Amino acid sequence: MIAFLFIILFGLIALGMNIWLAMGVSGVLYILIEGEISLRMVASTMVGGVDSATLVAIPMFILAGELMNKSGITSKLTELADYLIGRAKGGLAYVAVVVNLIVAGVSGSAVADASAVSSVIIPSMVKRGYDRAFAASINGAAAVLGPIIPPSIPMIFIGIISGISVGKLFLGGIVPGLLMGTVLVAAIFVISRRRDYPTVQKELSMSALKLLLRDSFFAIMAPVIILGGLIFGFVTLVEVSVLAVLYILTISLFVYRSIHLKELPGIFFNSAVFSSSVMIIFAVVGLYQYLIAYVQLGDQLGEVIREWDLSPFTFLLLINIFLLILGCILDAVPVMLIFFPVLLPIAIELGIDPTHFGVIVVLNLMIGLLTPPIGVLLFLECKIAQVGFGELLKEIWPFVLALIGVLLLCTYVPALVTWLPNLVFGN
Repeated sequence: MIAFLFIILFGLIALGMNIWLAMGVSGVLYILIEGEISLRMVASTMVGGVDSATLVAIPMFILAGELMNKSGITSKLTELADYLIGRAKGGLAYVAVVVNLIVAGVSGSAVADASAVSSVIIPSMVKRGYDRAFAASINGAAAVLGPIIPPSIPMIFIGIISGISVGKLFLGGIVPGLLMGTVLVAAIFVISRRRDYPTVQKELSMSALKLLLRDSFFAIMAPVIILGGLIFGFVTLVEVSVLAVLYILTISLFVYRSIHLKELPGIFFNSAVFSSSVMIIFAVVGLYQYLIAYVQLGDQLGEVIREWDLSPFTFLLLINIFLLILGCILDAVPVMLIFFPVLLPIAIELGIDPTHFGVIVVLNLMIGLLTPPIGVLLFLECKIAQVGFGELLKEIWPFVLALIGVLLLCTYVPALVTWLPNLVFGN
């Protein structure tokens, strides 16, 4: 019977209905057809879905990302990175990866990072002779680092619904995020030389470097302050999200003077609308989680896994395939909120570390942002770069394969994920 719930859900999404609405409608239809659950549960479970103090961090990080888009922080970082590494063949592509790694320590959102970085770097890449589709593809691939390098909004989701330490999840994403950045750089190195992209001759001078460092100092300090406070326990997750907003707002208003007071209502409004679209998904997922618990889907799947006698190796392989496929047809948020609580107990029963499993789920679904037909980053980059969807797909596949390679490496070498969390928090 529970399969009917997901059939309705996927059918409504295929018809073009918004995900949150499709989830709500399918949940209510299931209750009506099943006949034994009171409709009163709809309101209470939806309220329960958003009844968490930790959720306050999500709109704060979304606001931090919106402020970062408007503040000029990305431009400052891009100028410094371009000065240091922009002379290499494919230099601006390297700059895209480096800047995304840095701004990932502020917003925790792939969409926010893609909007901020791509709008600055893609026009410069096109002027220097890079193909538009290549510029769009590397910026889209690099934006995936945003939700993996802490702070990470998807990892906050995972922590809230599972009880796994968000701090451990954050630290677990650092090494995979750096590895992803490394393989993207390797792919750029190969492609740039095959296509003989131009190099830019610039004179190095200490005075110019000092000026760039002075201008970008406060931008560089943003992720340092945010991550340092969280890792060393000076602030809680919610506090660090507020700190991120206050810091970026302060340097934008009083240091760079790139945001004016009259712009703040619009920025707050945009952030509130985006936050609402996330929170309403949390609400309807509360209904889904109740229905899944009611039919004991987790126990049923556990029995199937035990009957199949799957090893941890095979289980993780199947999970990767399952999530990569779902990432092609569904948004990452409902996938992780619906399926992670069901799959986590099975993973733990097989001896898989919960932090490792949580990070692997996030890696899968963030790669899904680059896969058609739903890939959010693909459509965003097409719009920013003014390039056709088909052209972008031809260019994106080497980067997607490189990221999947890191996913498999982190899947089967758990220490790459768990080493740093265990070092800081203990086993």
